Amino acid sequence: MISKDLDAGDLPRPKPFLKWPGGKRWLWATLQAFIPAHFRRYYEPFLGGGAIFFALRPRRAILSDINPDLINAYIQVRDNLEEVIAGLAKLKINQATYDRIRKAHLTNDVARAVRLIYLSKTAFNGVYRVNQQGTFNVPFARQLDRKVFDAGALADASRYLQKSQLLARPFAKMLESVREGDFVYCDPPYTVRHNNNGFLRYNESLFSWADQKLLAQLARVAMRRGAHVVVSNAGTDHVRALYKGFQVVTVNRPSCMSALPDGRREVSEFLFIGRA
Repeated sequence: MISKDLDAGDLPRPKPFLKWPGGKRWLWATLQAFIPAHFRRYYEPFLGGGAIFFALRPRRAILSDINPDLINAYIQVRDNLEEVIAGLAKLKINQATYDRIRKAHLTNDVARAVRLIYLSKTAFNGVYRVNQQGTFNVPFARQLDRKVFDAGALADASRYLQKSQLLARPFAKMLESVREGDFVYCDPPYTVRHNNNGFLRYNESLFSWADQKLLAQLARVAMRRGAHVVVSNAGTDHVRALYKGFQVVTVNRPSCMSALPDGRREVSEFLFIGRA
């Protein structure tokens, strides 16, 4: 078995270099209590901003997401760091630059990575969304003092990604290869039944209720194979019913997706822990 941490001494844990919806930096303090002390490989099939990967710093990781532009950004930061930094350094934060980058259709992999990192930091709420024509359609955040990148943070991320396999694959395909001794963390887009929230309706187009049921089924299969599985998900009874036999932990967090005057309220989410 492999220890969960790299031989990194007292090096600080790197921060995610992307701003991504549903980021889980806030969850790390709670989640680490449910991570096995030793495991063979780390799987994260809904990579997103990668907050848990960067906090955990596993020796061997298989990281994936269905978004090919996202995975390309990680690959370029890992393999072509200097070119990515040089590309980002040329970009200003203003409406004109944002519109130009947003509408750009690029074929160069480094340029595509630069585009995604820039948009993730300058789009409203860090949302990455494209329409049916594949055009990025999130408005400019208008925060002119925002920092698009930190060269040191990108260098740290590049170093910790060196031993990671990065794949643009559906979650079901990735979970097929999970075996005994692996540790799997899944953080899918949250969808619930009978909910009229507009954000959840958007997530439904990304990850349907059928996908939710399939994920729960595959998580159970992975657990039976001898893997240790943790799934983050929405704190609803419909979702909880999918994970019978798993340990359930309720975690609370503040949310800014609210119409309250101060823009914040507390919401509950579930952690489902499956041990072989």
